[in-house]
Amino acid sequence: MPEKPTVQPTGQLIGKVAAKLREQPLLRLLAINLAVGGLVATLLLGGLLWLNPLRLRDLIFADAAPGTAPGLLLFGFVITFGSAAMGTAIMTMTAEHGAGGGGGGSRRRALGATLRPAAVPVPSRSGSSGRG
Repeated sequence: MPEKPTVQPTGQLIGKVAAKLREQPLLRLLAINLAVGGLVATLLLGGLLWLNPLRLRDLIFADAAPGTAPGLLLFGFVITFGSAAMGTAIMTMTAEHGAGGGGGGSRRRALGATLRPAAVPVPSRSGSSGRG
């Protein structure tokens, strides 16, 4: 008689995912910034409903299904602000010294550098003195 495959309880599966997330710093960075974007999205939606601009709250809650519009707004805001937060986190990453790889630098070097104009020879037109 063949053995039945064992099914892992949901708690163990979540524990394995959480352990995997702790091992991968990039995934952890993205998850944290997605959560920050979700928090900003929730605060924005709450602020819109609280301020009631152009009677938006009244319009939403007068509908037959008042949960649909806030749900869709929240979904769009989470996608927008979550991806903005994750993109900002990725773009501001810097490589460790000597770790190899490229990208990421410090703006301090660029802002502290002294700019000097370069001398470029320009040929003159023959036969014209430039005076009219």
